[in-house]
Amino acid sequence: MLRIDGLHVSIGDSEILHGISLEVPDGEIHAVMGPNGSGKSTLAHVLAGGEPYQVAAGSVLFDDLDLLSMTPEERAAAGVFLGFQHPVEIPGVPTMYFLRTALNAQRRARGEQEVGPVEFLALVEDKRRLVEMERALLDRPVNDGFSGGERKRHEILQMLILEPRLAVLDETDSGLDIDALRVVAAGVSTMRGPDRSALLITHHQRLLDHLVPDRVHVLAGGRIIRSGGPDLAVELEAHGYATLDGTIVEALPVPAGTVR
Repeated sequence: MLRIDGLHVSIGDSEILHGISLEVPDGEIHAVMGPNGSGKSTLAHVLAGGEPYQVAAGSVLFDDLDLLSMTPEERAAAGVFLGFQHPVEIPGVPTMYFLRTALNAQRRARGEQEVGPVEFLALVEDKRRLVEMERALLDRPVNDGFSGGERKRHEILQMLILEPRLAVLDETDSGLDIDALRVVAAGVSTMRGPDRSALLITHHQRLLDHLVPDRVHVLAGGRIIRSGGPDLAVELEAHGYATLDGTIVEALPVPAGTVR
């Protein structure tokens, strides 16, 4: 489904990713772990088409499509979803309007029939229960007054409604309590299937206790330095990133104002 080959990414004069190669087959969930400033969020935003990142070299194929040549809107319509580490508030935009507009924009781009108001209400209610989100929150503007956990539940609600083929979740577990973590993991598990995949970016193994990945990759210093099975996450939790098979793990300098 997703194939990254020799990806080099910069911000201004600073190179953040130094030749990343990674493959996520259909139906698999992969986790990317690593220390702060290693380039994990950069990778997520590049896949979704975010700025101000510049791709200097390499390729990214999604279902044999050249992902890097596509606009963020085209990537979303093709089935790529990004769950943000810090979901932003959008004042004045009602959450229900936002969700229905996003869904129908993607359906139009794919040549599918739009979802009407009654059908959409039923869809939202079904997915809202899965993420245990209070109904009153949907009557507010997007993320207006939401707690950190409520914002993350809303991200998973968006994912369940849009049903992407590839979900890229950038530290969706960050700042969650035990109950919210369980809900997020259950939401991702609901999407698991032979034609859907996920790339989970996380610092901690605790999310992976609820959601066992097929592969775990360690990203440090802008490079994938090790890959393995679920046991690799357990090893990292026990011993940290100080050394991995004798490789010293260091973060790169972070340019001011950069999300890494």
